[in-house]
Order: sequence, then structure tokens, then C-alpha cells
Amino acid sequence: MEYRLQAVGDSAVKIQAAGEVTEYMNAQIRSICNKLEQASISGVIEWVPAYNSVTIYYQPIDISFQRITKKLEEMLTNLSIRTTSSVRTVHVPVCYGEKYGPDLEYVAAYNRLTPDDVVAIHQKPAYLIYMIGFLPGFPYLGGLDKQIATPRRKEPRPSIVKGSVGIAQEQTGVYPVSSPGGWNIIGRSPLQLFNPYDKQAPFLFKNGDRIQFYAISENDYSYIFNLVEAGDFNVSIKEGASDDNN
Repeated sequence: MEYRLQAVGDSAVKIQAAGEVTEYMNAQIRSICNKLEQASISGVIEWVPAYNSVTIYYQPIDISFQRITKKLEEMLTNLSIRTTSSVRTVHVPVCYGEKYGPDLEYVAAYNRLTPDDVVAIHQKPAYLIYMIGFLPGFPYLGGLDKQIATPRRKEPRPSIVKGSVGIAQEQTGVYPVSSPGGWNIIGRSPLQLFNPYDKQAPFLFKNGDRIQFYAISENDYSYIFNLVEAGDFNVSIKEGASDDNN
């Protein structure tokens, strides 16, 4: 893979991949993270994957910039990219429209579609999670159909309810916690996406997962929400092979 290393302040270095953001590039980024996990480089604190980069944070007192870049270059020389791998598909129920999706009609009108068209188009793909960021557990998803791409709101809302499903430009995502935001909200999921009290697995999603949305009624939303609150709802997560060579 083609890449460049660049310093980020005095305690981080970024591996910047060259080329267009694709599912294959995402496979490269995940392979780098797996390699970092295996390498256990002394002085490295953590790493943060993004669309086309991985930023590695380190302790300068334990390892110098020159030393860590040499280690990374050696690691990347032997990097193997797995284009076919096991992937989780997380099935996410969404109640679309009305009070759960106040911008659904706007998204439909903007794209000269009906609200039902938007829902059908939105729940069709199995979206790849390219990265987690912005909020704890917020998934940035690739694969939104351009037919329903919609610009961000001109005026962000001061608060968006957790579980809200939004569209901004050619991206879609789910708010894991309540937050200000400017995405167009088309629905809401009753699932708990972030649990700060679960120290082992606080996030429902992880990089490389796929998300499959499916529409539910308002009654279904209330029923699932109550089960989730009681800790009695099992999220449908299916394992399968994925070809990332796209």
C-alpha cells in the first residue's frame, strides 16, 4: 500500500494512506490496526482509525518519533491485506418518520421522492462502518444511496435524542447519545448503542461491522425500547464472509 507518515504534535504519528476512500482502503486500515495490536510496540498508548488514516498516540519519554516511525515502516513493509474476512452484520430496528424522524418528509421532498421511497432506499444496503467518532460509538457509514443524499441542516438542533438516525450529504449514521447535531433525522432506533457502565464492550458497533436497518412500527418501537431498558432484548448480529476488494 502507498502511504506517508506524518507527525501530529509531539506525541502522535499518522499513517496516511494514499488513494480514494473505498471498502478496500478500509480493509487496509483495519489490517494496520490488527498489526498494531499484534506488534505491541513499547510506548504506544492507543491508535485511532479513520477513513483513510490511522493516528498512533505514543509516550515520547518511552519512544522517540524516529524510533516509532522506523517501527511502523518495518510493520507496514510486511503488511498483508485481507480482502475476504469474517464480518458482523448488526440488524438495527428503526421507527421512521413523524416524531421519531422529523426530517423524513424534507429529505423526501429534497430528493423528489415519497417518504416511503426514502425508507425503502435507506434500509436496503448493508452499510459498512468506516470509522467510529464524533460521539462515543457514533458509526460513520459508507454506502448511502445518492438518491437520498441531503445536505446538512442550515441550523443544527441543540439536542438530538439518542438513537436518532440521520442523513448528512452522502452519509448516514446513528446518534448513540443525545447531542447537538445538524444531520437530517429520518428515524430513531430503540437500541442502546453506548453503555458507559459496560467496561468490556461499551459500544454496540465496531469498525468493519455492517449495519442493516429495518423498519418497525411505533408499537414495535415501544415494545423493543422496554425490552432494552429491562436488559431483555437480544440484538440480531450475524457473522458471515465479506469481500472488501471494492
